[in-house]
Amino acid sequence: MSTDIPAPAHDCALCPRLAAYRAANAAANPGWFNAPVPSFGPTGARLLVVGMAPGVKGANRTGRPFTGDHAGVLLYETLLAFGLAAGTYRADPADGLVLRDTRITNAVRCVPPANLPEPREVAACNAYLAGELQGLGNLRAVLALGVLAHAAVLKACGIPPTRIRFRHGAQHELPDGLILADSYHVSRYNTSTRRLTAQMFRETVAALIARLA
Repeated sequence: MSTDIPAPAHDCALCPRLAAYRAANAAANPGWFNAPVPSFGPTGARLLVVGMAPGVKGANRTGRPFTGDHAGVLLYETLLAFGLAAGTYRADPADGLVLRDTRITNAVRCVPPANLPEPREVAACNAYLAGELQGLGNLRAVLALGVLAHAAVLKACGIPPTRIRFRHGAQHELPDGLILADSYHVSRYNTSTRRLTAQMFRETVAALIARLA
């Protein structure tokens, strides 16, 4: 199992628009992380959770995926409930929370303006997602949060995204045996509109855990 998983440099300049936005955030909020957000969790994990991109006041501020904004509440509370995390989530990377058999990353590592990365930015960052998938030697399943993450995982696996459609609650077995599970994103918009409820998300995670048992 490799622990040398490639990650973007702190001052990554692959995407000029994202680099400029990072610089603007750094000037306005110099105490924030303001860099490509690293993955979180053990490299021996069997489950990888893939989100879209860091939130400007969430992971871009704190430096840990899904930490500091609304989306992290449902995600981490669910992982804690199923024993995939231990400790207490306090929206602070110093809260002592640890992940068990689970790792979290994003399809795009840098915060995008208006929380929406452009297709060329998703493509530019895809090599790092592919590196995660290849570097996690025990990986058996990926939970994609949203359509963008679903498509990014397929691309990282060398599969045309149009070949396997996103569907909340679906589980897709990829040619190499990896399981790709789909969930609506745990965003504030999706939970406030009840497109995704806590129960729906718990059911999706429970079904995936049962598959891994």
